[in-house]
Amino acid sequence: MNAQSKPAVVANGRSYAWPKAPTVVVCMDGSEPGYIEAAIAKGLCPNLDRLMKTGTNLLAKSAMPSFTNPNNISIITGRPPAVHGIAGNYFYDREAKEEVMMNDVRFMRADTIMKAFHDAGGKVAVVTAKDKLRTLLGKGLDPASGRAIAFSSEKADQATVEKNGVGDLLNFVGMKLPDVYSADLSEFVFAAGVKILEKYRPDLMYLSTTDYVQHKAAPGSPMADSFYAMMDGYVGALDRLGAIIVLTADHGMNDKHLPNGDPDVIFLSESLDAKFGAGTTRVILPITDPYVVHHGALGSWATVYLHGADAASVLAEISRIAGVDEAMSAADACARFDLPADRIGDIVVISAKHKVLGTARARHDLSGLTEPLRSHGGLTEQVVPMIANRKVTPRAGHDLRNFDVFDVALNLVSA
Repeated sequence: MNAQSKPAVVANGRSYAWPKAPTVVVCMDGSEPGYIEAAIAKGLCPNLDRLMKTGTNLLAKSAMPSFTNPNNISIITGRPPAVHGIAGNYFYDREAKEEVMMNDVRFMRADTIMKAFHDAGGKVAVVTAKDKLRTLLGKGLDPASGRAIAFSSEKADQATVEKNGVGDLLNFVGMKLPDVYSADLSEFVFAAGVKILEKYRPDLMYLSTTDYVQHKAAPGSPMADSFYAMMDGYVGALDRLGAIIVLTADHGMNDKHLPNGDPDVIFLSESLDAKFGAGTTRVILPITDPYVVHHGALGSWATVYLHGADAASVLAEISRIAGVDEAMSAADACARFDLPADRIGDIVVISAKHKVLGTARARHDLSGLTEPLRSHGGLTEQVVPMIANRKVTPRAGHDLRNFDVFDVALNLVSA
């Protein structure tokens, strides 16, 4: 059967047409539009420049909070966090009474678009930079079927045919195992994507990079320009292989530091303990993950759990803090941002563009920050690119989100 004769695939209440050609969705971690624009202006990204002129160049909004895990899972499920349950990288589990990483598949409340196509008989591939996402993005895939590939660059040397759908990855890709704190971690994703497309021709492939470079380098800087020039070469290779390609991002990135280079931090726990007493509130920073060298666990979104303090009083106190963009109740945050109520605490706090939220000075190890802090999580990092190598007819009256990317790639691109 050709693509036109195969039935649509339904995932989480959304219908997706069978791929017209091998289809590649790319999540460019941390890629605010300015990075690509700056590199194109210098002639460093001829392929992306061509795609944006002859294909489609749109802007979309990320899911909130504008962090990696909730947005990658929103993208691969096609739904917001209220549906899939991943509201950050980290949260306070009220039932277990402990702070935990939200990177275990048991926290996911929805299956992925990739699983839906795999179950329908399609060949799928998921390649991600960090291993923290591999199990989430690969949920429900069966490499033993011969129709599913799922692995991370971080642990590429441990991949096997039985567990990941492909083995001997370092030789297959032709690269050394990359360091987790390097641009090479993302390049391995792209290089692997090209090799997989050449050899296996999956119907659907998802490539997800890391924002190591974006945390360190602003748009137009030599480090950033070099990274996007690298990416451009692989995008060109995927395009020449006949793939439909749609690129988006999980979040943007902004400077979050003082003129002297120190992080510009609002230490919420210190302020709340001083006002209401130690132990009456618990501040959770959902940006927290195993890779704190990137950001020192400092981002522009925090949640506050109340352990005795009055909600209205705490909300009023937080709202008075200079540099807080918005503070709201959990109910208001859930209604506005489509969040799961049981995983965001009692109060949500969002900082201004160049501010980050912390707990207490003593709880943040900033020794790994070798450059002035750049981070994300707030409303000011919500606008992201949506670029396709085909013409796209957007849905009329629809506010485009990054988690619409599979809808764009499968339903809205021209043949």
